[in-house]
Amino acid sequence: MKTIGLIGGMSWESSSEYYRLLNELTRERLGGLSSAECILYSVDFAEIEAMQADGRWEDAGRRLAQVARSLEAAGADLLVLCTNTMHKVASAIEEAVSIPLLHLADTTATAVLRAGLTRVGLLGTAFTMEQAFYRDRLAAHGLEVLIPGPEDRALVHRVIYDELCLGIVRDESRTAYQEVIGGLVDRGAEGVVLGCTEIELLLRQEDVSVPAFATTRLHAEAAVAAAL
Repeated sequence: MKTIGLIGGMSWESSSEYYRLLNELTRERLGGLSSAECILYSVDFAEIEAMQADGRWEDAGRRLAQVARSLEAAGADLLVLCTNTMHKVASAIEEAVSIPLLHLADTTATAVLRAGLTRVGLLGTAFTMEQAFYRDRLAAHGLEVLIPGPEDRALVHRVIYDELCLGIVRDESRTAYQEVIGGLVDRGAEGVVLGCTEIELLLRQEDVSVPAFATTRLHAEAAVAAAL
């Protein structure tokens, strides 16, 4: 098995999900006591979040590129960036190393197309929903991407940072997210991309009336497949 390098800590709540899924999926594939060959570099999310808030994306790119180089030096054969939002700086990471980065939006788009869908709603941080880096990557695969209106985007973003990143899961927030998704479905969304790794702490497929694409699990599945 190749060694998977995990760029994590954004937040560690979702990074722990990545670690669990990688090991469970490897055991399912190989059986017995098998677990994933992986190296996790978990950054201080307070540092990264401050860069996000200040729009210092180049600084964030340099920081994560440094992490990627450390993982490559430690023996990683491929990289997984354990966050949707920070794929905004994916190119800085790719340019810093000679090993491949498995882009989360690509694995997600592949799953959407495999399901036979072409129009999806997108939930995530305000950065992911409002900026072009993620939506354009999905669109490059032929997908039409719908995002919630301004008030709903603010609600989705707030729940991620003020609750889910802190490990707080509230029924009221689940209901609010379901209403946001309902609005996207009313506008024609055939499915919904849970485009923030923490959202899977709040929503499962049974909570949603249309296909829900859980990006953390999809990313982990792609990483295990690549490593094996």
